[in-house]
Amino acid sequence: MDRFSIQNIQKLTSLSSELDYEKASSLFLKLRVLEKEDESYKPIRNHLRKMITDYEQNNWSDDNSISDNQIKESDLAEVLVQAENEFVQKRKELIKEKLKVAGLNQNDLAKILGHRKGYMSELINGLRPFSKEDVVVINRLFMINLEDLIPTFIKQDRAFHIKKTLKAMSYSKIRLSKKDFDLQLS
Repeated sequence: MDRFSIQNIQKLTSLSSELDYEKASSLFLKLRVLEKEDESYKPIRNHLRKMITDYEQNNWSDDNSISDNQIKESDLAEVLVQAENEFVQKRKELIKEKLKVAGLNQNDLAKILGHRKGYMSELINGLRPFSKEDVVVINRLFMINLEDLIPTFIKQDRAFHIKKTLKAMSYSKIRLSKKDFDLQLS
């Protein structure tokens, strides 16, 4: 479950890391466009604005207390969120291109998948995660590689755990490249 999918935002009370902050900031900007079409996004944006402002006040307002580690964490979070956004944009373009070739549009895909128009827009724009079933249907209808439909990022804490565990297993023949842990810095 993604804490930063549209249906979960109102449940969050605060941002607890630089990654949370970057995800919230990114979502805040994405919702700006959607809010112009649908006022129901306004309370979500206001909630995000408050959490972003509180996080900045608590973590970045005193220049003397900002550590090198905090800056490093912030830089990594920015890179990770940018990679996620690029993935969503590429997926969106692929789906729209395949729809166009098939003589369909996003509303037609919503009907095929059994979703309402607004929900489909949230899926396409990365505000909600596609269900496994939706991904399989899109894959089979349009022959889009699953790797282009499902983000294969490994979360930072999980990547660290895997690296540490493999390093401790001297008998393991598994060797991982930088790509295996997309954007995970040592």
